[in-house]
Amino acid sequence: MKFKDYWWKILGVLLIAYSFVAGLLTPLAPGIVKVDPVRSRSGGTVQMSVVGYNSHYNQAAVDAWLKLDQNRSISASEIAVQDARHLTATFALPTSFPGTDTINVLSLVLYNEIDGHSILPGAIFITGNDGGGNDSLWSDDIIQVDEASGFHFPFRNILLETIRNTFFHVQLWMAMMFIFTVSLIHSIAFLRKRNPLSDHKAAAYASAGLLLGLLGICTGAIWAKNSWGAYWSFDVKQNMAAIAMLIYAAYFILRSSIADRDVARRFSAVYNIFAFLMLVPLLYIIPRMTASLHPGSGGNPAFGSEDLDNTMRMVFYPAIIGWILFSSWIANVYWRYLQLQENLESQL
Repeated sequence: MKFKDYWWKILGVLLIAYSFVAGLLTPLAPGIVKVDPVRSRSGGTVQMSVVGYNSHYNQAAVDAWLKLDQNRSISASEIAVQDARHLTATFALPTSFPGTDTINVLSLVLYNEIDGHSILPGAIFITGNDGGGNDSLWSDDIIQVDEASGFHFPFRNILLETIRNTFFHVQLWMAMMFIFTVSLIHSIAFLRKRNPLSDHKAAAYASAGLLLGLLGICTGAIWAKNSWGAYWSFDVKQNMAAIAMLIYAAYFILRSSIADRDVARRFSAVYNIFAFLMLVPLLYIIPRMTASLHPGSGGNPAFGSEDLDNTMRMVFYPAIIGWILFSSWIANVYWRYLQLQENLESQL
């Protein structure tokens, strides 16, 4: 066997190995895990205990602000650092907020030279407002938000370390869609020319796609356990994904339930087209039309450009390519097996 015949197999394995190593070992950027208290009243003083993540509060001077919007923030009057991850920031709260809202939500922003800016959106709720909006405590001294230097993945509140599952869950579904598309193309080719090889390839790629889908459900369940508190909460996205995989599982039941091989191939090819078309409403339309814990509900994209930074893209896209190549290798072996099996049966 020449190198040109198997280089893509080696590349697929290397890319998957790279995504595992880089995805697990690259540290997260500094961030803010939680604060206490999360409620206070206007016109008083609040002392906030802050817990950081991968932070270095004791290695460089820290500045802190409570931020209302782009033009209004409050600087901490005192900061006491306990260790690298813990500090206490004291703020004098204004009596006046813009507008008439009696409850205002402020974000906490920390900065030092090592960590850059760390932000906790909606860190504290302030009740009370005298309606003036021009309290002298307001300032606009947060000039620029930058991040810590170095190679790291972004810190996302709630996700924390589970953001790494992006490389072991999202890319499986994307690779699955590619593999199912290849299976669909071979089913259409079989219906046009009745070539048994096209049927073998359609079945092989469908089996590889089903494997990716099952792995996607398993990794999604693990993510759900850490983010939602349960492996399976019967969320609409989980339910639709399970139904989609059951539809594809029925494809193999149909193939084996019809004794006449030619009839089984024709029925299977038509059913494979139906199964692929069902992926669109089940995975992309219905979840976006209903309330869901999963990203992508309410008309929002399940995965947007803001969910990745450049460091994550360096792992995410190679992982997709790696799983496509690896699952294509699996399908390649399987359709060759099916072809060999049919050749042996024809000789008996």
